[in-house]
Amino acid sequence: MTQSHTDADKVRHWWRTSIIDMEPGKIAFRGHPIQDLIGNVSFPQMIWLMVAGEMPTADQAALFEAALVAGVDHGPQAPSIAAARMAATCGVGLNNVMATAVNMLGDVHGGAGEQCAELYYGIATLMDEGTDLDQAVRDGLDAWRAEHGKIVSGFGHRFHKPVDPRAPRLMELVRGAADKGTVSGRFAEIGEAVQAELGRQRGGRPIAMNIDGATAVIFCELGFPAPLSRGLFCLSRSVGVLAHGWEQMGQGGRNKGPMPPEYLPLYEAKEDDR
Repeated sequence: MTQSHTDADKVRHWWRTSIIDMEPGKIAFRGHPIQDLIGNVSFPQMIWLMVAGEMPTADQAALFEAALVAGVDHGPQAPSIAAARMAATCGVGLNNVMATAVNMLGDVHGGAGEQCAELYYGIATLMDEGTDLDQAVRDGLDAWRAEHGKIVSGFGHRFHKPVDPRAPRLMELVRGAADKGTVSGRFAEIGEAVQAELGRQRGGRPIAMNIDGATAVIFCELGFPAPLSRGLFCLSRSVGVLAHGWEQMGQGGRNKGPMPPEYLPLYEAKEDDR
């Protein structure tokens, strides 16, 4: 092998991917020529193909799409949306506006679906080892709190009490998909059992399964690894971010902060300042 061939192989092997085969005049995703995909598959199907490596069935794609639709927006009071709208008044481009919001979707806000999926998968593992559902939920919650603290991701909402209107509809769709054999329904049972146990631990006061908890059920039912729950939610919420950013650009405004300028933050003086 000549030196030039060796160097060429080094370059070609620098990145390895089974996602796309691209060369002049050719684009294929996971073995599917782009011209065969355009006009024939939906955007949710395309997302699935790209991340999972295969084309979903129509029923899988419908359930997946429902989860994506449910998470698109939650209004300007959501920190990520508020930050996006503020960014839009600062003279940056729409891509910067969207990046501002997506970068805020972490463990507490928007990214909790990953943690909730980890909880569900952990409970499922306990059940695989022979623990019954109720005990697995209690043990899973104990293990969760020992690592993450008392707040359980995917449950509870500061606005929607005791019901997050998105969750019951998503769970209804999961149950329908389970009846058709599209999914097992196992993670729907786990999610609802966690919700019930948390209510019991609160002295009988019901607690909402929120959007993170419900979409985590769907992503687990569809076999997506827990970290993908966060990435998929980011894709979903990006739709709302785009809409709010574009709307704010149309409304105008300049250097808008988190509160009107006639209102100032509370200054808390230290003893040395008095």
